[in-house]
Parts: sequence; C-alpha cells; structure tokens
Amino acid sequence: MKEHDRGRPEQIKLHNRLAVLRAERGMSRQDLATALNVNYQTVGYLERGEYNPSLELAFRISDLFGVPIDAVFSRTPFPPLSTMLYGRPAATNPETPEFKS
Repeated sequence: MKEHDRGRPEQIKLHNRLAVLRAERGMSRQDLATALNVNYQTVGYLERGEYNPSLELAFRISDLFGVPIDAVFSRTPFPPLSTMLYGRPAATNPETPEFKS
C-alpha cells in the first residue's frame, strides 16, 4: 500500500454498460461527454472501469439513458445480454462465432 493511500478504504471496482448504451444510441464518447458536461477522457475511464463516477454523475448518466442506475452500474460483472434475454450462454447462440454444431 502506498503511503498516501493509508487510511483510505479500498475502492470498489464498478462494472458498467456505458459502451453498450452509447452504441445503442449511436453516440460517440465525445457525444456522451458533451451531454454529461464532462471531458471525453472521463467517459473512456468510466467505460474501462478505471474511474468510478460520483453519485451525482451516476444519476446524470442514468437519467440521460432513461434507465435505473443498477442497469448501468454494478459491483459484479454483468451477465452477457444473450443470457439475460434468451436464458442461455452466448456460446450456444448460433449467431455467435463460438457456436459449434
């Protein structure tokens, strides 16, 4: 542990669906950054899980996409959308390259 980190609680890594939500809406990182009034690099850090948003920013993101915060951010990895939508792992979906007959 670094000297300047002593006494600080460990930061929990948040997983997110920002890239998916952006892609669904045809938004670039710059578009999202402009809509949220943040630097476009902040969007990249958020998407990669290198930065956790403030509660206020998480609410702004949630409001912008029109979904609950827990649809955007989670403490645990999100399951693949194919699993959530179709109840099966992505590898069993004939449309995915991993599918083997």
